[in-house]
Amino acid sequence: MIVFDVNVLLYAYSPAPPEHDRARECLEDAFSGNELVGLPWQTISAFIRILTHPGLPGVRRPVKEILEIVQSWIEQPNVRILSPGERHWPLFRQMLLEGQARGPMTSDAQLAALTIESGGVLYTTDRDFTRFPGLRWHNPLA
Repeated sequence: MIVFDVNVLLYAYSPAPPEHDRARECLEDAFSGNELVGLPWQTISAFIRILTHPGLPGVRRPVKEILEIVQSWIEQPNVRILSPGERHWPLFRQMLLEGQARGPMTSDAQLAALTIESGGVLYTTDRDFTRFPGLRWHNPLA
């Protein structure tokens, strides 16, 4: 299962970054492929929050447009919404302790725990995820 971090999604929907074309291709391949794609709620909410935030630089979009994008992802037959399960707390705790995560890094620890719990591979451009033991991750834009 491919689990997306928000940064890959943002690159795909923000035309200015040099990573845009590769990110867009990565998403299109994933959503049209046979492999399962996991979308954590925290990734979805971060995508909505960032692309609709009027105070941030770059192209901002109306909420309705962003919701239509997210809906199109969710409707794909290979997409699963990821929510924490029974193993989440012990994994999250492990990621916090062994990854020495605190403050803003706690969100990354939670995403790492959710990815491990789902048996997925996290697609991200953020090298901070190397700190989490047992997490399989891949930079699809490298």
